[in-house]
Amino acid sequence: MTTLTIFFCGTGSTKFDNNNPAYWDGELVSTLASHHAGREFAEWIVVDGPGTSNLQADELFTQSKDYGLSGTLFGKGWEENVKHATNIIIGRCDWQREQLTETEYNRLKAAGIPIEDVKVEGSWMWRKYNYGDRSVTQQKLQEQIIKTFRKDGVIPTQINLVGWSRGGISCHMLANALYNDIQLRDIPVNIFAIDPVPGISNFQNDKVKLDKNVKEYVAFYARDERSKGFCCVIPETSALTKTHIYPMPGRHGTLVGNASADGVSGPKVLAEPGLIVRHFAEVCLKRWGVTLNKTLNLSQAQLENYHNAIAAAEAKYVAMQKCSYTYFTDLDQGERYVSLGSKGVNFSAVKGAGYAPVAGLAAGLKMDEGSYQDIR
Repeated sequence: MTTLTIFFCGTGSTKFDNNNPAYWDGELVSTLASHHAGREFAEWIVVDGPGTSNLQADELFTQSKDYGLSGTLFGKGWEENVKHATNIIIGRCDWQREQLTETEYNRLKAAGIPIEDVKVEGSWMWRKYNYGDRSVTQQKLQEQIIKTFRKDGVIPTQINLVGWSRGGISCHMLANALYNDIQLRDIPVNIFAIDPVPGISNFQNDKVKLDKNVKEYVAFYARDERSKGFCCVIPETSALTKTHIYPMPGRHGTLVGNASADGVSGPKVLAEPGLIVRHFAEVCLKRWGVTLNKTLNLSQAQLENYHNAIAAAEAKYVAMQKCSYTYFTDLDQGERYVSLGSKGVNFSAVKGAGYAPVAGLAAGLKMDEGSYQDIR
């Protein structure tokens, strides 16, 4: 039996963001991936988000273009990310990187990705550069890791998905792709999503609905985000799916470890939301069969102290609502406007019997013994 965990980074975010100074203790998704105690490719992978100039191109199991700005603006490249993840699940690539171009070589080398040094051939006048012909490709090596270290067959017996921003939406897309594949539809899927945001014009069914292969869905949503174009998705789930959604003060980046006062840059000021979300991500992953090398293990007293600190800083969180990643804000809407499935509603309207707790995004932030009981 093998549990495979797939970590989807957000737009512009990569596996190296566990050391990004914008996040005082590492960006959540990349940090969780770096703490996974299992073998990469066999038991876990991390997928860079759209708009990251394809730093992972050397190891993808499907061919992807460098979409540049269209990746950042429209999410271009996430379909390939989902296909790559699907190929990792079945343990078979549909494309191999056999030779690097000079541009690709320099970009990967500058990013610190371990690749062969360039080979220089010929005299100075007729000099040629070989940027990495391989007799054995990276993909074939990874296929062998999968075959060797997955227990009782290549196809995993359970899949966990973790994602932030468009990475959270990528979790939705992959879960639906698995359900639509007769070979993979019966694999149980668990999802931990952090403020899943698809971007403008990206509210198709595969991004806003989930089927019964998703056994548990846990998500935290940024209460104080008001950037135009940052409408988050609360997916329409099956009646068979345990669905847990929680509001959290702060902006889109606050929930994954950006502790600055504006949610973009600056000193550590508002760290508590990121710590709480990280703690419960770790709790859920451990409950879903994942061994992590390093966890916060917050006590009840620590959780209560963090929630009290958030309450005391309420004015600072409200001030965040005037900030925007896209220059314009949705302040005219009052509270945050969100997508419940494909329907636009106010943040606090997302509640009811389909959620545990039933308060959903209308829940208060007072911490007591019963808080978060459904996901502990």
